[in-house]
Amino acid sequence: MRSPRLAFSFVPAFALLAVLVALPAAAGDPPPGFTSLFNGKDLAGWKIPAGDGGHWKVVDGAIDYDAQSEATGGKDLWSEKEYGDFVLRLEWRIKETPYVNPNVPIIRFDGTHKKGPDGKEIKLAVPDSDSGVFLRGAAKAQVNIWCWPTGSGEVYGYRMDEKMPSAVRAGVTPKANADKDVGEWNAFEITMKGDRLTVVLNGTTVLENAELPGVPAKGKVALQHHGQKKDGVWTGPPSLVQFRSIAIRELK
Repeated sequence: MRSPRLAFSFVPAFALLAVLVALPAAAGDPPPGFTSLFNGKDLAGWKIPAGDGGHWKVVDGAIDYDAQSEATGGKDLWSEKEYGDFVLRLEWRIKETPYVNPNVPIIRFDGTHKKGPDGKEIKLAVPDSDSGVFLRGAAKAQVNIWCWPTGSGEVYGYRMDEKMPSAVRAGVTPKANADKDVGEWNAFEITMKGDRLTVVLNGTTVLENAELPGVPAKGKVALQHHGQKKDGVWTGPPSLVQFRSIAIRELK
């Protein structure tokens, strides 16, 4: 009687390599040349708002926020370090959109809002959540995350500043809506050189060499708080967001 043989499956080396390449990097492992700003475990390297109450936290390897910080001052989550010129990469996703925003405009490519025959701005009702990334310590220099038809990546503070030249306002208006569906992960690559900003969202360049006049030369990065509740009901679009894979490469 023959002895039973053990069955072995042979996996070619090239197939094994393909599997390894497809696996995501471990939490906190930055791309070559980048420094991680988030280790996937805790908020080390970030300044949690005083009195936050645990609303900025880490869940399943991502920075998670429920838009209900109990801080009495600023509620945004700021990096401890300051940065000048840099390339910042991060992934983000909107978890849900429980608030319907009744005041969303139709934004033209020059940054202005479309109007109706009565001369008033046309407003849309859109299920919406709202957050963003503050650059160089300036809330005005914010790369937006939201559900507006114009798409994420715009710089609202500059686009809405009527004192800014028309070329500046047009420059900070997204060239395309490159957002994925609500609940899916998106990838930003944000480049700051001097007062110029380029934003790539999911492989699409939505802002290219946009001018930010007066932007500070150096400052911290922040993840934005937005929205609040009154009597248990949202009064504006909340920042129900998550962030992960945050890494930066400083430019000389």
